[in-house]
Amino acid sequence: MNDIPAVAVSKLTVKFGDFTAVDNISFTVKRGEVFGFLGANGAGKTTTIRVLCGLLPPTSGEISVGGVGFDTGEMAIKRKVGYMSQKFTLYNDLTVEENLSFIASLRKLDPKTFMKRRDFILNFISFKRPLTSFVKDLPGGIKQQVSLAASMLHDPEIVFLDEPTTGVTPAARARFWALIRDLAAQHKTIFVTTHYMDEAEQCDRIALMRTGRIVALDTPAALKKQVFPGQLYELDPRGKSDFALLDKLRRDPEIEYFEAYGLRFHAAFRESAAAQLKSRLERDFQVREISPTLEDVFIRIVEGANR
Repeated sequence: MNDIPAVAVSKLTVKFGDFTAVDNISFTVKRGEVFGFLGANGAGKTTTIRVLCGLLPPTSGEISVGGVGFDTGEMAIKRKVGYMSQKFTLYNDLTVEENLSFIASLRKLDPKTFMKRRDFILNFISFKRPLTSFVKDLPGGIKQQVSLAASMLHDPEIVFLDEPTTGVTPAARARFWALIRDLAAQHKTIFVTTHYMDEAEQCDRIALMRTGRIVALDTPAALKKQVFPGQLYELDPRGKSDFALLDKLRRDPEIEYFEAYGLRFHAAFRESAAAQLKSRLERDFQVREISPTLEDVFIRIVEGANR
């Protein structure tokens, strides 16, 4: 049983009329893995997650979640998964206790199981406030943690987190990701979408989607090596930026990658021209060698294709 992937997707396609939201994708997610699912808005990430949560039938292709698929019935899938959407999903005008009790009733948990799971999961997220606290009165980071607790109430094998830290402080994001790593250590599979590249760095593997297709899938380190096999450079202008020069550099066929990063630029050169380009650019820039980030990878293969 342990050899069965937590999630297996084969030739999945989802269409809405003439529009193809997900286009013939295939991948697997290992049990206990933190799997990142990245892409620009409209790339097909949320549609894929809706299928994997049993909320939307595929147009074609096959999926298996926790060893079950749509042939078993969508309710069998829903029992295997927990889902936390990018928008806060609890009721602001209810207390924490009322929210969790309501979700337990939807999940058909008996009172004894609910109390046991409630106490366990609130202890897991280190929730110290009264259960009579209204959700609307909780800080954003605490709300997200309670929402995670709600998605875990029925003890799912796989937890889908759709941009779970949007709008919370960096400190709250760090605490939330500590909880994610703790869940993975308990052999839970975490399937997460995020726009924060520092969060993506913490995933075991990452799939990058563009216009409904998976364009890359590997570990963060391997993706950086694949997308930037040569040296990456940071260019710091010595004076005021010359827009004519910058436009010329963007059009130079010997420069494979050139993007602004704040007041500086990141660039990759054709290997045969690297030494000559570096020498020439040092007249206008301070040039130093750097390691690529996942943001560089994302811009080059996801955003860059649309420019």
